[in-house]
Amino acid sequence: MTEHKPTLVIGASENPARYSNRAIHSLRNRGYHVVALAKRMGQVADVAIQTEFPENPIHTVSLYVGPQRQPEYYSKVLELHPKRVVFNPGTENPEFEVLLEENGIEAVQACTLVMLSIGNY
Repeated sequence: MTEHKPTLVIGASENPARYSNRAIHSLRNRGYHVVALAKRMGQVADVAIQTEFPENPIHTVSLYVGPQRQPEYYSKVLELHPKRVVFNPGTENPEFEVLLEENGIEAVQACTLVMLSIGNY
């Protein structure tokens, strides 16, 4: 089990066509503990989509919301102090990346699905 890298997926979706949905499935299939966050509750595989930030330790935040919607998450993500934040394609945000780096959090422009598929997650 890879419980040592609990992942928070921000922008989770029940829609199987969405990359956040695919990422949750891929993470769970590889044994990762996943916390899913979105504006509305739902379910993806065995993961309940929450509307409130978790309080448990998070290693990685995987972003699936565009830069225009990210500012509302800045303070909560900084409070979680994850090891890294993955900016999936389309979520790149230089302002947030600088803020993270200034707070000792690694900002990674990558694709969670690709990282998992090549084994460097």
